[in-house]
Amino acid sequence: MTDKIWLKEYPDYIRPMLEYPDASAYEVILKETAEKYPDKIATIFFGGRLTFKELHDQVLSFAGALSNLGVKKGDRVGLLMPNCPQYIIAYYGALRIGAVVAQLNPLYTERELEELLNDSGAETIVTLDMKMMYSKVKEVRSNTPLKNVIVTSLSEYVPENIVEVFKASTKDDTADIDPNDDIYLLKDLLAACHTPPDVEINPVEDLALLQYTGGTTGLPKAAMLTHRNITANAIQCMEWVPDEELERYSSMSDVSGAIAVIPFFHAFGMTVVMNVPLLLGFSIVIMPRFDFKEMLTLIKEYKPIICCGVPTIYVALNSALGSKRAKKKYDLSSLRAALSGAAPLPPEVKAEFEQLSGGSLVEGYGLSEASPATHANIMYGKSKPGIGIPFPDTDAKIIDPETGEELPPCEAGDMLIKGPQIMKGYWNHPEETASALKDGWLVTGDVAVMDEDGFFQIVDRKKDMIISGGYNVYPREVEDILYEHPSVNEAAVIGVKDEYRGEVPKAFIILRGNAEVSEEDIKAFCKERLAPYKVPKYVEFRKDLPKSMIGKILRKELRDEEEKNSKAE
Repeated sequence: MTDKIWLKEYPDYIRPMLEYPDASAYEVILKETAEKYPDKIATIFFGGRLTFKELHDQVLSFAGALSNLGVKKGDRVGLLMPNCPQYIIAYYGALRIGAVVAQLNPLYTERELEELLNDSGAETIVTLDMKMMYSKVKEVRSNTPLKNVIVTSLSEYVPENIVEVFKASTKDDTADIDPNDDIYLLKDLLAACHTPPDVEINPVEDLALLQYTGGTTGLPKAAMLTHRNITANAIQCMEWVPDEELERYSSMSDVSGAIAVIPFFHAFGMTVVMNVPLLLGFSIVIMPRFDFKEMLTLIKEYKPIICCGVPTIYVALNSALGSKRAKKKYDLSSLRAALSGAAPLPPEVKAEFEQLSGGSLVEGYGLSEASPATHANIMYGKSKPGIGIPFPDTDAKIIDPETGEELPPCEAGDMLIKGPQIMKGYWNHPEETASALKDGWLVTGDVAVMDEDGFFQIVDRKKDMIISGGYNVYPREVEDILYEHPSVNEAAVIGVKDEYRGEVPKAFIILRGNAEVSEEDIKAFCKERLAPYKVPKYVEFRKDLPKSMIGKILRKELRDEEEKNSKAE
């Protein structure tokens, strides 16, 4: 296995056989931290602050309220909210009594929301009083198992001096709630100060979470994550930063821990942006949505040391800091550790961000099925292009897709992963569980290669691979070349039908500023750096690209768009 390669060279990062507490995720991540740092700031939201004690007290009160509403161990509780303190309260309140959290994307349509509420069997949901959330819940409620609808408002956690201004600014987005609506208000449930019952939880067997995948094919599937999965992954991530660095950061009173722009409902945001800072006793500067100017302002004001994002966020920050005036106005120097995930990180984006911030930006890798993190590049040390090396207690191997035999270094094949963070299976999908889990190994669906030093690199997703005239073309390789062009701001590559080759690459490009580049310029640039069959046959310049709520470019939507256009022709 790969541990024979890299354990000797990187002992500060790889600590095999970690000890995982035999307790629930709530006890390990939040309760112990609140007892250790009761007066430290846990959350900062539009200037409003909660200490760890205040946060923990509200979690206990909400857990008691859920119990009084009839929620029992194993019952599913849906969360339909953006990042806000209420999300953390509802999440850990549910875990405290053994309920299973079903994380739901606020951007879901009514149809999607109805399908997932029925799939999860959630009888309770916590949501915002915003039109894009509460109105959808109200519309689909009668067609789902929902019994308890709990509603909250973002204004409940902003400072008193800006409450009215905040309400006025969000008035047009707020749903009308009829007094006769059969709902509960979160603020009323918390004010009652309910005491939760004691619940025995087996961290290895009991579910904590239904983490829905992106649903790139049909209805999204829910990865069943246990308390041990969630706890283990948070500890694995924490272990990635050397002890002396953590101690140094913990002693700083004038900095906050992390800025939370990746949504908590996403596995990446849940673990790396929410759970890890809580485990460390770091404060979380919470952003409900990404706005690069707001993010730069918050970084300057609160001086976070950890930043987690997707490549498009770092592209936006790099672009925003392109002028001398912006560099003087904003300050990224507090950021010492930045992680990019959910999509490939172009090397040029990494280099530019590190130059602007002075910190380290590394690429990591994970899947919803793995809680999600499994690999990352070394934060303070040797780093290579790609996703780095496996986390502590995580094994990874590359196999031949035809024979199943493990491949030697530098040969591309299917990547499999094993570790304490790997899911129990898919909710209500035994056949797909059997396909994804083979003898304890998770079949990732990614084509990867491991070099002689044990560093891994994702070649591409199997489903995104383009087969052009019998040759395999991986979109990521072409996209990385496109990002090297000085006029390219963002890029995505997909395969489109071709009568001769079957498929050929097509590039979608957003240019920087007022750059003027032709399709032929792009092709000529690629021809100098790529084999002929990898050069995009078509280039389309656009003002935007379809993205998920976390900013990940959605190749599937581009493929669907192309297919629709071809049929129309």
